[in-house]
Amino acid sequence: MKAFISVDLEGMPFIVSIEHLVEKGALYNEARKIATEITLTAADALHRAGFEEVVIADSHGPMVNLLPENLPEYVYLVRGYPRPVAMVAGAEKCDVALFLGYHAKAGTPYAIFDHTYSGANVGKLEINGIEVSEFLLNGFTVGHFNIPVILVGGDEKLLEDDVKNFAPWAERVAFKRAFSRYSAISPSLKKIKADLENAVFRAVEKYKKGETKPLKLEYPVKVRLTYNNSGMADAGELLPGARRIDGKTVEFEAKDIVEAYKAFQLLVFAAAGVTSLLRR
Repeated sequence: MKAFISVDLEGMPFIVSIEHLVEKGALYNEARKIATEITLTAADALHRAGFEEVVIADSHGPMVNLLPENLPEYVYLVRGYPRPVAMVAGAEKCDVALFLGYHAKAGTPYAIFDHTYSGANVGKLEINGIEVSEFLLNGFTVGHFNIPVILVGGDEKLLEDDVKNFAPWAERVAFKRAFSRYSAISPSLKKIKADLENAVFRAVEKYKKGETKPLKLEYPVKVRLTYNNSGMADAGELLPGARRIDGKTVEFEAKDIVEAYKAFQLLVFAAAGVTSLLRR
């Protein structure tokens, strides 16, 4: 069996500052060590539960956050960006998926670093009328390949919202509870690792009993993207087939979630390009 782990940073324990999240941040190395230790805990538990291979997708920012030096021989690490279906690249031939360090969608109150894919560009992302978090975007994408999400670890707000409502079979491990967008309380790393290990074993047992299922969408997929400003939407509506809905919103259709994800990535790149031109 082969397992897949997608790893973000914002939902990791103790991560509360922008300095944790950017490559030149004063606390970035601390964040890297925490994320790597958490991820290797899950990978080790999966291996002991019978998974011969574990594919790990480094999925925050430039996607080169995890420390690769001490990876065990059964782990394959996906790094770098851009890449197709960004946060779940490499999942296609896996049996199960786990999401670690995940956070709530943009606009969620009392949620650490709430955003959807790109806080600088994306105000809201809707798929088939559902306002999605990164958990749902990526969950629907691995679901396209009939892969169930069996465990999510991250911000408590996400776990009690999208994960509980859309994937009630998935094990939930709270790494933090937010007081505000930039403040949270976390248990000790020792407790989190013990809770995560036990949750992995429970999740695998559910999977083996057939108690988990892939997240699925009806096709074709309708995507509605609300940018943070109208200049970004000016660029976004240049996509062939895109329709301008209002000052900040564009809409398009795709044959499936994989095609939709790729087009969404392109629209985010377009928005970033607008910002880059203005800064010049």
